[in-house]
Amino acid sequence: MLSNREGQRVPEVTFKTRRDGQWANVSSADLFSGKTVVLFALPGAYTPTCSSTHLPGFNALAPVLKKHGVDDVICLSVNDAFVMNEWAASQEAQNLTLIPDGNGLFSEGMGMLVDKSDLGFGKRSWRYAMLVKDGVIEKMFIEPEKEGDPFEVSDADTMLKYVAPSARAPESMTMFTKPGCSYCTQAKDLLQQSGIEYEEISLGKGISTRSLQAVAGARTTPQIFSGGKRVGGLDELQTWLKENRA
Repeated sequence: MLSNREGQRVPEVTFKTRRDGQWANVSSADLFSGKTVVLFALPGAYTPTCSSTHLPGFNALAPVLKKHGVDDVICLSVNDAFVMNEWAASQEAQNLTLIPDGNGLFSEGMGMLVDKSDLGFGKRSWRYAMLVKDGVIEKMFIEPEKEGDPFEVSDADTMLKYVAPSARAPESMTMFTKPGCSYCTQAKDLLQQSGIEYEEISLGKGISTRSLQAVAGARTTPQIFSGGKRVGGLDELQTWLKENRA
């Protein structure tokens, strides 16, 4: 039976991490003391739900959470430091702190260490998310104890609704660019100055101007989309920013 530890302190453990090619010990106090932290734990790096939804969701919403008082968003898994660092790089998880609970000590202390030997995983963390203030757990979202790997309540959107009920999740932004395009550079500068994250798709990497024409109805770059809807080029982006960032 998984236990809800709201009102209790997080376990005091030392995590074996890797920084700049060197081992670095990180304590629970380093991560939580004097801070407001969101931590989400998952069964394993590179696994399907963790890679496609759980981690990307928190990476996308971490800036919004931080605007509403969260100091850090931590992803924890019972994996070693090498695996977690490579996963962070492959996921471009620049908004998160990935922590390896290699020996499962933190997960065990949380009462969340489960046996997944039937999958060849050994001991792993159950999937959950929690809000921690100065080392004390304020709120936990624990996945129901079902067969398989349920993913119903520990997602980033649920956490954001708890932390800031009136906050709006940012719409996804995608920009088609072309090497040497000065208008593309200006558009990227505008988005960065506005604090808007975006995905860049550069023509010439399997994407042709014909493909751009089919998607955007135009061959010129940049072509910018927000939430699946076309914004347009640089001029249209400037207008869009004035209307949506006032």
